[in-house]
Amino acid sequence: MDQRPWLKNYPAGIPANINPDSYATLVDFLNECFQKYAQKPAFECMGKRISYGEVDKMSTQFAAYLHSRGMNPGDRIALMMPNLLQYPVAVFGALKAGLIIVNTNPLYTQREMLFQFQDSGVKGIVILENFASNLAAILEKTSISTIILTSVGEMLGSVKGSVVNFAVRHVKRMVPKYALPNTVSFRKAVIEGRNFTIRPFENHPDTVIIHQYTGGTTGISKGAMLTNQNMVANMIQIRTWMQQYLTEGNEITLSPLPMYHIFAFAVNCLAMLSYGAHTVLVTNARDLPSVIKEFKRNKISLMTGLNTLFNALLHHPEFLKCDFTPLKITVGGGMAIQKAVAEKWQDITGCPLTEGYGMTESSPLISVNPLDGTGKTGSIGLPVSSTEIRIVMDDGTLATFHEEGEIQCRGPQVMKGYYNQPEETAKTVTPEGWLCTGDIGKMDEDGYMYIVDRKKDMILVSGFNVFPNEIENVLTQHPKVLEAAAVGMADEKSGEVVKVFIVKKDKTLNEQEVIAYCRENLTGYKVPKYVEFRSELPKTNVGKILRRALK
Repeated sequence: MDQRPWLKNYPAGIPANINPDSYATLVDFLNECFQKYAQKPAFECMGKRISYGEVDKMSTQFAAYLHSRGMNPGDRIALMMPNLLQYPVAVFGALKAGLIIVNTNPLYTQREMLFQFQDSGVKGIVILENFASNLAAILEKTSISTIILTSVGEMLGSVKGSVVNFAVRHVKRMVPKYALPNTVSFRKAVIEGRNFTIRPFENHPDTVIIHQYTGGTTGISKGAMLTNQNMVANMIQIRTWMQQYLTEGNEITLSPLPMYHIFAFAVNCLAMLSYGAHTVLVTNARDLPSVIKEFKRNKISLMTGLNTLFNALLHHPEFLKCDFTPLKITVGGGMAIQKAVAEKWQDITGCPLTEGYGMTESSPLISVNPLDGTGKTGSIGLPVSSTEIRIVMDDGTLATFHEEGEIQCRGPQVMKGYYNQPEETAKTVTPEGWLCTGDIGKMDEDGYMYIVDRKKDMILVSGFNVFPNEIENVLTQHPKVLEAAAVGMADEKSGEVVKVFIVKKDKTLNEQEVIAYCRENLTGYKVPKYVEFRSELPKTNVGKILRRALK
């Protein structure tokens, strides 16, 4: 079997390899972009724009403020907010201060927040006030000493910001009451940073800069340690794949996916900087009119998203009225792109909807189809530059073409390991550097790969990993539950949804009680859509629940 059959099918002009040492650190890359595109718009949210120069200045001041508060290089800082202008300023500032980013889903429950903050040893946090009450409830159990609060309207200007904040706080009542000690507003932190300087610190290619949490391949939430080189390499790999279609300084990109998700972080927050792109942030992608509004307001040339979002837009009458002439690239990730959606998207917009594949542990991009639509339907595409792929059979031998086995990849974007989890790291990354994805796939003679099944029991809901173990652990803590099992069920809108099977300890337990309990302890996308009660669950001869039999 040809070990790299994909190379002969690379689009013209795409090199087989990139130089992951082009920048020693991600900050070196950021500084180059800030200087090169200083006058150009960098990010926009709700009509408010900030330039590359402004982002540079504010993030430098924010970094200096963090140092003044006693946060030292290597300390962890959680960023807990949706897509707002505060996010790029905070993330770039934290990187300039040498801190390790812990991207946190703002929809997390108190239990989920506490685990992540304790596991990573977070010492500081930038959090939207909408979620401050959850932080207040768990603060004493964490190591957090620096709390920076922000509001939805804080960077939108005094007039518009005040109107937005009034609506969020008093009309929509989206800010529950909270009491937190020693907080400072994001704006004040940036302003006070003028009075301080960033202390020098060592920063190397293998320095860890992000703990990106994931269930990995075993379902135990772990912090994937991503280094400067990991993120620089994947940024260059993404940039390289798009270089034939984009022009520096001329692109307007749409980011409806949250930046705390590794896909949007790598593509929209980092790779687009290399093009001097003007990135439009959508705060709530579920609000379809707000997504459509940005299409009408700006000449969008690149968009990332999930199959569910593309499908929803295609069925919204106002979206069909948009001008798609500027649209050059549409990339779907996080979940499989359905053939019918891809075909309709191209019919309506005239732009191919291209599917990519990746994992948190690979920063994330591993493979992608050619962006001109010449890839293969149902395929996850070709490995990106400097990336090797192999299919490994259960007996450890390499598969030949069309044989099914576990997809494994190797490249400069593969993580350093899981934070404080050497055993889990050893299960996931081989001594030779191969990342074991847990996905079962096959490769054809042209090097195109196809996912057939998942080795792990992971459930993929709208691009987010959901692990049965976590849901089962939560459910079995309910006093009326004896046993529980969670599986994924196919769903037209979100790809999969969660279904749970429960054996009652108390016969009064009902479906509504189960759902309500899950909502208290799990993020919305993890909450079961279906509940089925059983007198017993199928098990192996050693007592392990057979999820596949239930599915």
